[in-house]
Amino acid sequence: MEHTDSATSIQANAPSVEQCEDQVRRVLRSTTFRNATTLQQLLGFLAFRSIAGAAENLKEYTIGVEALGRKSDFDPKIDPIVRVQSHRLRVKLKEYYEVEGRHDPILILIPKGHYLPTFEVVSSTQTRAESIGSEIVASDPLLADGDGRRHQQTASPRSVERNQGVAKRWTRPQAIFLAAMLAVFALAGYWLGRLRSNGPSESDFTTASAWPSNERKPHDSAELFWWKFLDNDVSPVIGYPDAVFLLDDSNDLFRFRHGASDNRGAVVDPHLARQFASNSKLVGMAGPLYYENGYTGTGELESIAMLSGLLNRIGAKPIIKASRDITPDDLDRHNVILLGSPFQNVAVAQLLTVGDFSFRNPDERHEQWRGQIIDTHPAVGSKAIYTTERDVSTRMLTTDYSLVTITAGVTPGRHIAFLGGLDTKGTQGATMFATSVSGIEEIEKALAAPASTNHENPTPFQALVRVKLAKGYQVLGAELVAVRPLLPSNASQVKDNSTPLSH
Repeated sequence: MEHTDSATSIQANAPSVEQCEDQVRRVLRSTTFRNATTLQQLLGFLAFRSIAGAAENLKEYTIGVEALGRKSDFDPKIDPIVRVQSHRLRVKLKEYYEVEGRHDPILILIPKGHYLPTFEVVSSTQTRAESIGSEIVASDPLLADGDGRRHQQTASPRSVERNQGVAKRWTRPQAIFLAAMLAVFALAGYWLGRLRSNGPSESDFTTASAWPSNERKPHDSAELFWWKFLDNDVSPVIGYPDAVFLLDDSNDLFRFRHGASDNRGAVVDPHLARQFASNSKLVGMAGPLYYENGYTGTGELESIAMLSGLLNRIGAKPIIKASRDITPDDLDRHNVILLGSPFQNVAVAQLLTVGDFSFRNPDERHEQWRGQIIDTHPAVGSKAIYTTERDVSTRMLTTDYSLVTITAGVTPGRHIAFLGGLDTKGTQGATMFATSVSGIEEIEKALAAPASTNHENPTPFQALVRVKLAKGYQVLGAELVAVRPLLPSNASQVKDNSTPLSH
C-alpha cells in the first residue's frame, strides 16, 4: 500500500513554481547528469508535469512514448524501459544530492511507487540526505513487476497535494505556456519514436532535445558560447574518428593508416596490407584480412555525450556521424564539431590547417602515445613540444594534452570546432573544458575579450589544454596552458597576440 503524508507538512515545504523550475535546470546542468542524456530527457518531462499538477493521465505508456521515444505500439508489459529508467533516475538524483547538490535549497524526490517527482524546501544537509536516502531501496517496487499492477500510475497523495499547492499559484498565461510546453514534449517523443522506428544508422543519428522550445535559451557562459557558435544552426554535425584497421580471423587488429580502403568487412588486398599496415611482418603472417572501421575511443564517446547534452539544452539536435561520412554538403549547410586528433580523424587531418598549434607524429608506424603537439611560436619559458606523459616506473598515462580550436568554416557564415587530444582521454578532457562554465570563462579572460561578445559567433582561437589522468583512463580535470586568437590576418599578428598561461 502506498504511503501518504499530511497536507500540513506539505504546504509548509511547498516551493514556488520559479524555485522548482530553477532547481530542475540546476540539476540538468550538473556534472552528475552531464553524460546521462536519457535521464535528462526523463527528468525534464516528469518535472514539468509535476510542477503543472498534470498527473491524471500520466500512464507508463505516456512516459515511454512521449519522454523516452518509444513507438506507438509500445507495451509496458513487455518493455520495462519506464520502470528501469525511473529507477536509474532515482539513483542518479541521490548521487547528485550527495555531492553537487548537497547545499541546494530544493530537494527533488521521486517517491517509491510513483513517477512524478516532488519538490521540497530543505533546511539542512542532514534532512536532505535522510529524505532522499529513504526513497532508494535495493528492491525497487517499479522493478518488481512488469504488468504495472503493483504501482499506481499517478503521483502519490504527497505529490498531488504539493502539485496542487504549486499549481494554485499559476496564472492563466502560465497555464497556457505550460500546455504548449507539454505539447512540445509529446511532439519530441513522437519524432524520436519515428527516428528509432526507421532504424537510425551509426553514421547519422540525431539526438532528441530534453527541453521545450521556449526554454531553449542559454543560462550560463558555456551555453551562451555554443549558442553563438551555432548561429541559428539547429542541426550541427558532430564527427567522431573512425580509424581504419585490418581484422584477421582471430579478431586481432592491425592499424592501417594509408592506402586505399574499402567498405567494412571487405577483403584486403595482401599487397596493400603489407605495404601500408604498421607492422608488415606480422600482417604477412596473419592470413586473410578484412577492413574494420567500427571502433572509436572511449574519450570520443564521452565527448559526444557531453556535447549532445549541452546542445540539447540550447535547442539544437546534433547529427552524429563518422568522420569519413562527413560530406561537402555538411560543411556547407552546418556548423561542424570534429573530435579527436588528425592521427585518428581524417576530417581533422584535412581541415585543421590554421594556428600556431598543430599535431605531429614523428614516427608514422609507431603512433600510440608518441604523438606531439607543436607550438611554432612558444612564449618565453614555455615548451615548444607537448607529449603524453607517463609514470616513470609503471608507464601508466598520467597527463595528456589537447587542442580546442574554433575557426571559420569552409563556407562563409559557418564554423568548425576541433576538440582533440593526443590520446582519446585528451579529447574527453578538451570537451569537458570547452563545455564547462569555468573553462569558457578562463578562455575569455585569457583572450582579454569575451569569446562570446560578438553577437553572431565566438572569436576564433586555439587553446592548449592539459588533461590530468588517474589509472591511465580517468579524467581528473583539465586546465588551460595557453590560448591564441586566430585573427583574419597574417601569422605574425597571431603570434604577437598570443596569451600564454602558466600553471
